[in-house]
Amino acid sequence: MKVIVTGRNVNLTDSLRDTIESKLDKLEKYFNKEAEAQVTLSVEKERQIMEVTIPLSGSVLRAEEATTDMYMTIDRVVDKLDSQLRKHKTKLEKNRINNYETIRFENIPTYEKVDDDEPQIVKTKRFALKPMSNEEAVLQMELVGHNFYVYANDLTNEVNVVYKRKDGNYGLIEPEFE
Repeated sequence: MKVIVTGRNVNLTDSLRDTIESKLDKLEKYFNKEAEAQVTLSVEKERQIMEVTIPLSGSVLRAEEATTDMYMTIDRVVDKLDSQLRKHKTKLEKNRINNYETIRFENIPTYEKVDDDEPQIVKTKRFALKPMSNEEAVLQMELVGHNFYVYANDLTNEVNVVYKRKDGNYGLIEPEFE
């Protein structure tokens, strides 16, 4: 697995980079050799933050953690990724879902804020909508750790949004055209 480490407001030492690579190598057995892990380290005041994104065939695996010690943060992120992979495998076996497409997010650079009082769009994400079932969309949403997920319904080919409700259940927003 290829590990790409970037840092914001943090000094990336060889020791830190080696630790990250060795910890993520423990998860290498789950991925093919072409897999690429994007690791971003940052420091905000006393918070040591690590974010890892790994595109899988058919999904995106993402984990983020913040503690006061970077090495503890690394351990927690690796534990989260391992847990997500196990949960993902169990759900695939339970639902017998094994043929779905990957949604890849493309980050667009943010723009400088203008001094207007009006709200502005400061970040845009673009991604291809792949047809999938409602159950697959819920699985994808949980894998990326978001509280909503936009996808194309495989039956109607319309854009739908599945979201996590406060009571732990899921909601579905389907378009209605007049």
